[in-house]
Amino acid sequence: MALSTHVSCAKRGRFVTALQDVTWKDAAVVAILVVVVAPGRHALSRLKKELVIWLVTTGRDRRPQAVPVWFLWDGRSFLIYAQPGVKVRHVRANPYVELHLNSDAVGDDVVRASGYATIPKSQRPAHRELAYVRKYRDQIEGLGMTAESFAEQYRYPIRVRRLRFH
Repeated sequence: MALSTHVSCAKRGRFVTALQDVTWKDAAVVAILVVVVAPGRHALSRLKKELVIWLVTTGRDRRPQAVPVWFLWDGRSFLIYAQPGVKVRHVRANPYVELHLNSDAVGDDVVRASGYATIPKSQRPAHRELAYVRKYRDQIEGLGMTAESFAEQYRYPIRVRRLRFH
């Protein structure tokens, strides 16, 4: 028995839908592949270079809040440092988050991901996360801070894993 399924993918920011005929046996494989789709080469390049990603959280009130944050992408997860406040409360109340990079001027070149956020106690503070300090040294100094003073203010690490790229 064959079943029809719609497979969507982003190509240069435009969404393309293809109709595929698959058997029931293949449907399970398709479902697994859709869930674990990794970002493409262009998206990986942007995740490495971009300085800001938008973090979307919701608290118990289920009202979404989208804020730009600094991040470190290690190829498997996102690391964000936060001050005490709304982001931390939201992640504790509802760990499911969305992340997205800015698009281009006409809304193309979209990179979006959803995942599960935690505030790990074992995560090093920002000033001891060398890749993070290398990436944001100029911005931290531009705020009139040292890496250590930044780490004191942004003392909550948020790690986003179990990612699904859209």
